[in-house]
Amino acid sequence: MKISYYLIDPTGNITILVKTPVAAQDQPALALSLMALEPAAEQVGFLSEDPVCDVGLRMAGGEFCGNASMSSAVVRAFETGLTSGRVKVRASGAAAPVMAQVALGEDGAWTGSVDMPGPREIRTCHLEGAGERPVVFFDGIAHVIMEGRLPGRKAETLAPLWCRALKTDALGIMFVNDAFDRMTPLVYVPAADTLFWENSCASGTSAAGACLASRAGGPVERSIRQPGGTLRVFVSEEGTIHLTGSVRILKKTETEL
Repeated sequence: MKISYYLIDPTGNITILVKTPVAAQDQPALALSLMALEPAAEQVGFLSEDPVCDVGLRMAGGEFCGNASMSSAVVRAFETGLTSGRVKVRASGAAAPVMAQVALGEDGAWTGSVDMPGPREIRTCHLEGAGERPVVFFDGIAHVIMEGRLPGRKAETLAPLWCRALKTDALGIMFVNDAFDRMTPLVYVPAADTLFWENSCASGTSAAGACLASRAGGPVERSIRQPGGTLRVFVSEEGTIHLTGSVRILKKTETEL
């Protein structure tokens, strides 16, 4: 089968976006094959036409991903000749369409902004091996906000256990510093059989912002540096979350699988 796909760099969170139609049940296996071809890739999404939105996006594990949503909006803009504007994305793991704003820069990189889905709830949970920790629950994924130290190997072991215990489709562990301006994301997606130390995580950045806003009892704006670059999150007085980052199209190619 010939597979057409884009390789995208949204703030270092290298993403494969597949253009070829692939049945949902075949997507996880195909995703693993594509990631073997593209070792830098951390995740795979599948693009589709949508009767209501400008583009449809389904992640290989059915989870929600903000970076992939921004990336799919950029691909749609690129393919339609749009250099600046709004793109409506039907994203897996999100209960409603996601609105993205994209703009092409002179250096060929895009600035992407996305109105992120808000959390269903934020609560403190007792987690095996880590005690009481704040957890931000979104549709499709939950993020543990990890302040303080937890050895990386131990986190990799605990992530699947916490994912099952919290009964969530996917789990992120967001290691943040005291000022919440630096973060290292670890993301586990059981349906796609992936566990990655990601270079950036959009939904994890949203979770950190939501956690800060909950503590402050008001709006929060923060630039959070991650291994692949910086994502900026703004949480309004009403609790809406707006995220901004950079997106670069690395290549479009085909392969036979």
